[in-house]
Amino acid sequence: MSTLFDPVTVGALQLPSRLVMAPMTRNRATQQGVVTPLTAEYYAQRAGAGLIISESIQPSVLGQGYILTPGLHTAEQVAAWRTVTDAVHAKGGRIVAQLTHCGRIAHPSLYPNGELPIAPSAVASGEQMISFEGPLDHPTPREMTAEDITSVVQEFVQAARNAVEAGFDGVEVHGGNGFLVHQFLADNTNFRTDEYGGSVANRVRFAVEVVRAITDAVGAGRVGIRVSPGSPYNSIVESDPVPVYTALLSELAALDIAYLHVIEMGTRDLTKQLRAAWPGTLILNPHETMEIFPATADVAQDTMAAGIADAVSLAALWLANPDLDVRIKAGGPYNTPNPETFYGGDHVGYTDYPTLESTE
Repeated sequence: MSTLFDPVTVGALQLPSRLVMAPMTRNRATQQGVVTPLTAEYYAQRAGAGLIISESIQPSVLGQGYILTPGLHTAEQVAAWRTVTDAVHAKGGRIVAQLTHCGRIAHPSLYPNGELPIAPSAVASGEQMISFEGPLDHPTPREMTAEDITSVVQEFVQAARNAVEAGFDGVEVHGGNGFLVHQFLADNTNFRTDEYGGSVANRVRFAVEVVRAITDAVGAGRVGIRVSPGSPYNSIVESDPVPVYTALLSELAALDIAYLHVIEMGTRDLTKQLRAAWPGTLILNPHETMEIFPATADVAQDTMAAGIADAVSLAALWLANPDLDVRIKAGGPYNTPNPETFYGGDHVGYTDYPTLESTE
């Protein structure tokens, strides 16, 4: 039986532990999507993770869905991310870039020419984006054309190449949480009648094309994908996720990618079905019962003991405990995350959480 602190091979990466830092949007980039020296400090503080998965990074202008989120599609953005990866590597860490196209979860105010967001089908989320002027309703997006689909796949590819140039150790495609890739998979966001809609085989096609194109560009051993089967986040409906995700995993397994990252939003039974369908490395973000949120160190260790995953990702606990690996080994104590500082702001609630050593 593996423990959190056993080493593990994940594709081309050798991880010293199975304790992963999950991606967390912090909304602290500039309005040009450029990360700052604070971002480098934040991630370097957490280099004790077996693997850091970065916050969501938009692969293009139209991929952005929130204010003050970073990109990987301009030279300035790439150069700024290089300072982050250099800082993490200097502390002996490993970091991959999570590439996220938000699709319909966006607003024209984010884009220079004020155009509509794009999505598989013209279906509004019914939700809102927080802007500098307050909440704005997500509009009905423009349905993507075949040319749009081809272009977005290539945007993902270029962003992956940019990630490598920026010094990331790999990339993770965000295929969950109601963003664009998930919108192609889900019941209530994909009403297409072409080869990207209708049947299960067609609905998984976009996700597979994105991952395949990225693996061709940067190597399968440095590519992962994150999914959230059954998640209602961003107004997603998936009435029967099992056949969709088993079909998706079957296609992805043939690509021999580095890992599958599962956000556990349903039951452990669903996770077990995904585990059975996935022959490769599985990183689990565990929430077997939604009463346990955020997941605790005990949940992480119990998950490893259950043998359901090869590694475990935690989010808020890493946010508040830059030395989480040290604290788990010591049995705590743990800093409590402050939700008021999760999104936006300065160093407060970002780089000022104390380490165990500094409090002794």
